[in-house]
Amino acid sequence: MPELKDIPDDVKWRIASDCAARIPALYDRAFRDVVGDRYDGIEQEIWMELARTGYGIARDLSLPARNARELAETMRIIMTILFGPGYRSEVLELSGDGAVTIVKKCPLLTHGIEPGCAAECMFHKCMALTLTTIPLLNRKYSARYVRTICTGDRQCEIKVEINREPDEKKEPGQK
Repeated sequence: MPELKDIPDDVKWRIASDCAARIPALYDRAFRDVVGDRYDGIEQEIWMELARTGYGIARDLSLPARNARELAETMRIIMTILFGPGYRSEVLELSGDGAVTIVKKCPLLTHGIEPGCAAECMFHKCMALTLTTIPLLNRKYSARYVRTICTGDRQCEIKVEINREPDEKKEPGQK
């Protein structure tokens, strides 16, 4: 009989993270119809609470969060720890203390489709987690989604940038 110690750590991590990435879709399938219109709001609270776990991971591992690039890299690490090595992404630095995370493969979406949950359902989970974690890591910054795989784009693009004062915001149509 094999012992747990005989199973390589990377195999255990992959199996555990695959299971963790499946759970949101399984809950969605089991409870959305029963709870009805209140489901999304309840679930959003859960994912916002999970952001505190992300913050704890960053704190415990001393991950940096001083600027947009560090925040994006730290968030990429957090997502990979939580959802496994199947989370494929890269971070690009932008001028003016900005960064964008390009997500090419997301286990939440991969496993969310399998049990029959609509891809759009996964977006709200990821968005609640990401948009809550970034300001927990550094309140001077925020994130916004530019593109998302779960709504039909080829990849996700999540922009991290310093918060602007209301009078600093650009006019509609300006980049």
